[in-house]
Amino acid sequence: MQGTILGYRRGRHTQNVNQMLIELDNVNSREKAKEFLRKKLVWKSPSGKEIKGEIIALHGNKGVVRAKFEKNLPGQAITTKVEVL
Repeated sequence: MQGTILGYRRGRHTQNVNQMLIELDNVNSREKAKEFLRKKLVWKSPSGKEIKGEIIALHGNKGVVRAKFEKNLPGQAITTKVEVL
């Protein structure tokens, strides 16, 4: 299954670069998103490097989840795809 990286978790004045918001394909409710907690993720850079992460929490009521990666993702990762294992 795939998801789309929406951006960093952020507040009005701060940006948490160690957590990313991810919209999963065909998941549009909080209940469906709960099934993906603790699942592993892999993001592949254009150069072929892989950065692994994990879904750590839900974000809102529309199926968006928060993920933490072993190395923080670059800004170029926003709007790219991530693979859910």
